[in-house]
Amino acid sequence: MSGITLETVRKEFGDGGETVLAVDDVDLEIADGEFLVLVGPSGCGKTTTLRCIAGLEDVTAGTISFGTRDVTPLRARDRDVAMVFQNYALYPHMSVKKNIGFGLRLSTQLSSAEIDSRVEETAEMLGISELLGDKPKELSGGQQQRVALGRAIIREPEVFLMDEPLSNLDAKLRAQMRTELQELQHQLGTTTVYVTHDQTEAMAMGDRIAVMNDGVLQQVGRPEEVYLSPTNEFVADFIGSPSINLFTADVDGTTLSGPGGFTYDLSAASLVDGRDRVRVGIRPEDMTLVPEGGTQATVNVAEHMGNENFLYLDLAGRELTARIDSAIRPKAGQTIQFTFEEEALYLFDTRTGEAVKTKTDDADADVRALISG
Repeated sequence: MSGITLETVRKEFGDGGETVLAVDDVDLEIADGEFLVLVGPSGCGKTTTLRCIAGLEDVTAGTISFGTRDVTPLRARDRDVAMVFQNYALYPHMSVKKNIGFGLRLSTQLSSAEIDSRVEETAEMLGISELLGDKPKELSGGQQQRVALGRAIIREPEVFLMDEPLSNLDAKLRAQMRTELQELQHQLGTTTVYVTHDQTEAMAMGDRIAVMNDGVLQQVGRPEEVYLSPTNEFVADFIGSPSINLFTADVDGTTLSGPGGFTYDLSAASLVDGRDRVRVGIRPEDMTLVPEGGTQATVNVAEHMGNENFLYLDLAGRELTARIDSAIRPKAGQTIQFTFEEEALYLFDTRTGEAVKTKTDDADADVRALISG
């Protein structure tokens, strides 16, 4: 096993004419045995980065190392990686047993008896021993995914690479499989890079997450760190469900003034660092409904989720979302008032999008201890 290091990895597509920059000078270190999730919107460069690690794409510039071994010039077959794909890529005419063992038969000198023994061990680990004689068409989506995982695991590779492997499953099975994947990865201890566009999946699964946008690595950190202390507005907006509420406010001394009569008095002008305008961010769970003295907004939709309610609010034409206690049940069209604590306030530069203040700036000692480990 080994860690993975990407040094100024760049990938451009194009032949002499117009080029497309898919990965823009990415520097990333993945520890030995770590489960790292690459996450970002469609077209952000995460799958291209994964394919560069696998050797399926040649990098335009930069180096990729597994441990101390520079694998940049090596073909995929020589890198000792195993990939799990979104579409499973099982051979329909082969049984589960043959699908799992096929790679070993092609790439090793192991005897049939040794391969059969390893197939049975792998199937038992994945809970599919009773399916070894079945064909892929006889299996459910979750069972097919386990077979695809088994085909990767049995090779005992240096690195696992997974490209949105759960996206074809229904919501309940996807939640179950992501738990099983984490347990399996911790059991095997194999360095794993997992690609997804689903930030909830990324937050739930990764030891660390790496957020990408437009080919640029935006932030790398543990899920709670990225959530509480995003490096910029893009990360704050992308990570979190429901998304953070964002709007622009003018600054006058220590007072923020925004849409719909929004005003908020800061404890110190230093929080805005001399700016005359800022982007304000408030997480839905940090909004508190109050009988008076808050900012007025109109309820467009109230979603009752059982254990909590989501309110979709209109603030002078801007939609805000509040996550509130299930016992509070305002109706559509009703006017409510909300406020929040300064500790929960996010502020971003209107020009660069960089974070000016995040939730951890004023977090209590327990939250700081959580982030620092």
